[in-house]
Amino acid sequence: MKETEDLKSIIYKTEQLLQLANNRYKITIQVANRAKRRKYEDIDIIDDPLNKPIIKAILEMIDEIIQPGIIHD
Repeated sequence: MKETEDLKSIIYKTEQLLQLANNRYKITIQVANRAKRRKYEDIDIIDDPLNKPIIKAILEMIDEIIQPGIIHD
């Protein structure tokens, strides 16, 4: 049950990120690049679906947009 709520939250935040972005292509590339960097930085990646680099990148970026720190190119 908890995992379902977490997945719904991730989907909601992903949609929110895309809605807030001025350019969907640019934000998609930024998320992909951040996830790629994270993948190589965090060697101890667990097989937990909620702990994937792409999920972490999305959550970090939406937090940066919602909070005063805006995404920089």
